[in-house]
Amino acid sequence: MTKKTPSFNSFSDFYVFYLREHRQPACRGMHYIGCTCVIGLIITSCLMQSVSTLIFIPITGYGFAWFGHVVFEKNTPATFKYPIYSFIADWVMYYQWLFRKQRN
Repeated sequence: MTKKTPSFNSFSDFYVFYLREHRQPACRGMHYIGCTCVIGLIITSCLMQSVSTLIFIPITGYGFAWFGHVVFEKNTPATFKYPIYSFIADWVMYYQWLFRKQRN
């Protein structure tokens, strides 16, 4: 029997699901490292005036996040089923962590 993919009526509904998929602090930490690296790569690309640096953004951002899911959460990243909502949720979670507004 396969697991049914939940559907969501809003981003807010999805975000509750998203946070449940990121319960392990180490997994969230991997997401934070990935987001920080993405910001660093964007800044580096601008300072070096190197568009080619941008190719490392998805590799770095998703690489850290997916590693966190495989090693710590032992689940499938939401990115595979909900790519847009998941991308937005990554940055909402990162923002909430940076400014200590994190929901559980």
